[in-house]
Amino acid sequence: MANDILRLPAEELYKKEIETLIANETDPIPTGWKMSPRSVLTYIIGGKSGKKVITPKYMGDKRLVEICIATLVTDRALLLIGEPGTAKSWLSEHLTAAINGDSSRVIQGTAGTTEEQIRYSWNYAMLLAKGPSKESLVKSPVYTAMEDGAIARLEEISRCASEVQDALISILSEKRISIPELSEEVAAKKGFSIIATANTRDKGVNEMSSALKRRFNIVVLPTPSDIQTEMDIVTSRVAQMADSFELKAELPDESTVEKVVTIFRELRDGKTLDGKIKVKAPSGVLSAAEAISLLTNSMALASSFGTGTITDEDIASALQGAIVKDESKDKTTWTEYLENVMRKRGKEYASLYSACKELNR
Repeated sequence: MANDILRLPAEELYKKEIETLIANETDPIPTGWKMSPRSVLTYIIGGKSGKKVITPKYMGDKRLVEICIATLVTDRALLLIGEPGTAKSWLSEHLTAAINGDSSRVIQGTAGTTEEQIRYSWNYAMLLAKGPSKESLVKSPVYTAMEDGAIARLEEISRCASEVQDALISILSEKRISIPELSEEVAAKKGFSIIATANTRDKGVNEMSSALKRRFNIVVLPTPSDIQTEMDIVTSRVAQMADSFELKAELPDESTVEKVVTIFRELRDGKTLDGKIKVKAPSGVLSAAEAISLLTNSMALASSFGTGTITDEDIASALQGAIVKDESKDKTTWTEYLENVMRKRGKEYASLYSACKELNR
């Protein structure tokens, strides 16, 4: 049952929207795609298809999304770069869901990711029993994407070791994978591409070579440019997650969302919104994704142990955990913000200030 799944993939969550866009398609569809580039754009940024309203999945620069889609029409791979929480993975998943109807071909880049996970590996029990054969071959997501003419996703590419990154160079250049053990090779069908993501905070972990970067069209996803855009993103995603988790609490009102987003933006930018007061930045990442998590957790507190309405005490508890990651540094930073900024904002912030100060003792 779909209701028993903790996190449904994008193509399942928005199945009706994807089916509607496909049914109403009037533009040419590239080889291997389910819908036209124009319909993919509508799916991502929102709009209408016939009488059905298509909800926006990414709230940002429309031109950036157009560049992403246009890149995938060609034989170039796409690299999404940005600060943590700028919706790189979210956009990557929804692009593949719209284009292929399948976002499951994904490799999570870590320090432990191996070259075999990029190319192929073997079922060693069958390999010992029968020797190298197609039956004992274990195909990677990139391998199956090449076979099917589809898109594979590689998350956090800069966290992969250099030899793993180098394995991508020949794949992206030659568009084929050689299998010496079988004296065969698989050639990519039209429609094959790779969407990779990279975190700018991890730039020094395993920095990508210029040779690999040349194989990608690079799109930088910025943090939300203004507070209203960030509030819209947070409000939309909190509503979706609350529904998914079946939280029996009221959604946070606009004032609550504005307070959380304001605090995060000021600590992230190192100054108040009006630019009059400089503040220290904490060690953690205070992105829109963190604000979404914070408000969702506050709803969980309100529904499980409160009246169903988010209180300032719920928000304060979540803020403490989100901001104070390093006790020795962040506690002082948070204390200074409370005293120099929040305390001086008067009645509107008074209750939240008191709750935060009590927890930060």
